[in-house]
Amino acid sequence: MTGKVAIVAGVRTPFAKAFTDLASLSAFDLALTATKELLQRSPVPHSAVDEVIFGAVLPTMDRLNIGREVPLALGMDSVPGSTVAQQCASGIQSVTSGADRIGAGQAKVVVAGGAESMSNTPVTYPRRLIHALQRLGKSRGVTRKLKAARGISVADFVPRTPAIEEPSTGLSMGQHAEKMAQINGIDRLSQDTYTVDSHLKAATARHEGRVDGDLVPVATPPRYDSFFAQDNLIRADATLENLAALRPVFDRRHGTLTAGNSSALTDGASALMLMDEALAGDMGIEPWGTILAYDYVALPPHPQLLLGPAYTVPRILDRAGLALADIDLIEIHEAFAAQVLSVLQKLQSDSFAREELGRSKAVGEIDRDKLNVNGGSLAFGHPFAATGGRIIINLLQELRRRDKELGLLTICTANAMGVSMILQRR
Repeated sequence: MTGKVAIVAGVRTPFAKAFTDLASLSAFDLALTATKELLQRSPVPHSAVDEVIFGAVLPTMDRLNIGREVPLALGMDSVPGSTVAQQCASGIQSVTSGADRIGAGQAKVVVAGGAESMSNTPVTYPRRLIHALQRLGKSRGVTRKLKAARGISVADFVPRTPAIEEPSTGLSMGQHAEKMAQINGIDRLSQDTYTVDSHLKAATARHEGRVDGDLVPVATPPRYDSFFAQDNLIRADATLENLAALRPVFDRRHGTLTAGNSSALTDGASALMLMDEALAGDMGIEPWGTILAYDYVALPPHPQLLLGPAYTVPRILDRAGLALADIDLIEIHEAFAAQVLSVLQKLQSDSFAREELGRSKAVGEIDRDKLNVNGGSLAFGHPFAATGGRIIINLLQELRRRDKELGLLTICTANAMGVSMILQRR
């Protein structure tokens, strides 16, 4: 990306724990709701939108390309759209893809977002059953149909959800985070303490109206006469005592990760309006901020699959010519408390810097007063592709409220990757 790309508007739906308030809506429905509201609130006319890009990790089977289905549903037939997937960085991938299009002069205005419905995870059936049903449909006569159905068992009709294990390791994200906690000596009390802090900060931010201004109330079926208007995972009553009562879920005998100090399965969507900064100036639009730099990294899945931010943060700081102390606010995606605490540990480790980063000294210690000041994914939840948009919106709005300039966000992802972005408020 060579030109400056501005973010001029952003919205998100409230985030809901899977199988609760938003369970009857698909990722497409949520993406449509967010985009429609974004276009209504944005100072940019609909006719100026050149492209729509959405992130989605789990596809909506009847709407495989929601990036195109959304503008079609809004009557924007001439606007091309695409859908990207890069695990938990999918929402950021939609933004950087849009920024690249603008930076290359291929577009001037792009809607970028992410949507996920964990309540409606697509299910599959064994290949044997699918092929047998295809043969049945083509067969004529009872004898041939019986022959086509031969070998099908009752077990074949049991649906299968997408595997939660990493194909390269055979372990789930939670199991990998559990390994990180053990390797880095992150104990249960530290994780629970961090989690309580996330919930209480989020509850305070909500009470003070610092996270509600960009929410889009969602009309819910069947009659669409009631609205889901507030995140439902934030616990204002979170305490160490409550969390201590929860049992480990990924290593039941010796583990420290629980449902409490891990982000929950969540439904939600977010959408952002990106545009060429010069065009924004010509149109008299004041940007929320601009994208200063971004960086993606990949690392070996073993031994610490979710440690991507510890590698990408120093790279992006070097790319932007900045030090950690120059950053006013920092957002680290909270997939697990153990993962965040591991990243913080590595960033302030001289040995990690020398052995893994080829640096003479540690990147630095993150000031906790700058970190996830309104809480994070442990409190809000984590609809995979929508989280990036939530973080960008929160970061830019908090920079404005505090009259600060620079914000850094970083996200770990499945498949052993990570992404960082630096935003600049003008």
